[in-house]
Amino acid sequence: MRHGKKFNHLGRTASHRKAMLSNMASSLITHKRINTTVAKAKELKKFVEPLVTRSKVDSTHNRRMVFSYLQDKYAVTELFREVAVKVGDRPGGYTRIIKTGNRLGDNAEMCMIELVDFNDIYGNEKKEVKKTTRRSKKAVAPAAEAVVVEAPVAVVEETPEAAAEAPAENNENEAE
Repeated sequence: MRHGKKFNHLGRTASHRKAMLSNMASSLITHKRINTTVAKAKELKKFVEPLVTRSKVDSTHNRRMVFSYLQDKYAVTELFREVAVKVGDRPGGYTRIIKTGNRLGDNAEMCMIELVDFNDIYGNEKKEVKKTTRRSKKAVAPAAEAVVVEAPVAVVEETPEAAAEAPAENNENEAE
């Protein structure tokens, strides 16, 4: 019996566990989303979240501390440039674990762990409002009246003499 068990050892030695979490964290920061087992994802969450918090303040000391965990300068650059900008106002909870079912070979519980602010597939807070195609008659009637614009009509009174001359002029135009 293990009293005071602080974290899941994942069936690995300390050096193997440290290297595995470092590699997984680098992949998560680079790709923004990875698939793994639930046990590894829970440990990775505890490993990555303090690094993301540290990346909010871009200083040489913080970069060196993060590099000591990740051992990948490209992941450190990505973390401080892109990830820190998006999570700057978030007070914590930078990752999300979504369970995806069991693995076929050994029935291990699988999941997807992702950085919350980088999802572009689902769960966006800004939902687009669908425009309705049906409109009420009240809304259509004023619009129809506003569209119809009558041109001013000039009223000309015809005298009987002008009416008699008009057909004569038309006949002359046809003859030419």
